[in-house]
Amino acid sequence: MTDLGPLNYFLGISITRNQTGMFLSQKKYATEIIERADMIGCNSSRTPIDTGTKLAASGPPVKDPTMYRSLAGALQYLTFTRPNISYLVQQICLFMDDPREPHMAALRWIIRYVQGTLDLGLQLFSSSTSSLVAYSDADWAGCPSTRRSTSGYCVFLGNNLLSWSSKRQHTPSRSSTEVEYRVVANAVAETRWIRNLLRELHCPLSTVTLVYCDNVSAVYMSENPVQHQRTKHIEIDIHFVKDLVLKGHVRVLHVPSRYQFADIFTKGLPTALFDEFRSSLSIHSAPAPTAGGC
Repeated sequence: MTDLGPLNYFLGISITRNQTGMFLSQKKYATEIIERADMIGCNSSRTPIDTGTKLAASGPPVKDPTMYRSLAGALQYLTFTRPNISYLVQQICLFMDDPREPHMAALRWIIRYVQGTLDLGLQLFSSSTSSLVAYSDADWAGCPSTRRSTSGYCVFLGNNLLSWSSKRQHTPSRSSTEVEYRVVANAVAETRWIRNLLRELHCPLSTVTLVYCDNVSAVYMSENPVQHQRTKHIEIDIHFVKDLVLKGHVRVLHVPSRYQFADIFTKGLPTALFDEFRSSLSIHSAPAPTAGGC
């Protein structure tokens, strides 16, 4: 092993140390994506998607599907420091096998948003806070073609965003409670993995994990999971969460939709709300350089 000194640049990610912690940026990589799409100098967009847009498998085929797949894959890597575009990138990647013109238009919309926000990156803070908090949400039956739901969650260690996900569920759900509870179970599983990793790194957490959900029925089921015919198909998820709740390792709490940060991973949002949630995920502009950093 070789000590190469302080980390500055790794796999396309620039790391800048500042007074509050570390700032992760992919500005150079994002610029290369814009050049590859031949969109240098294009008009920027305030948000990465039209809030009324729902992509479906319809429309004329794109002229160059290889270019579509290349750009979609590149945008996937950009989400490493720009989790606020995860939902939109996940949507366009669903149509990799047969991209259509509406999908290419959505992809170009994302690039126009990236063009106007090149300075944004992910801020990590130096903090002794050891609280582990997750937010989970779902867009029930949001796909107009298959009526499958999109689920999303984000996990914070103190003020630091550690993990996030935006994914379409494999099968349609028959109720909003079912789809919301499945996302809660996925978020809980992710927090358990993080807790185990921190324990192996000799930094165990002593506080209970908090999981916030905006579905009252899902919260109720985590505390009083009465088994009946309508919930038998999600019994495994119910028992998994219930056991951890009973042991005092996890608490599932209700949060109003206005403060449900995971919304940004499941649907298009109005500009003001999108910008607020983006800031809550610690995605900011590059800080001013300081002498010596931290």
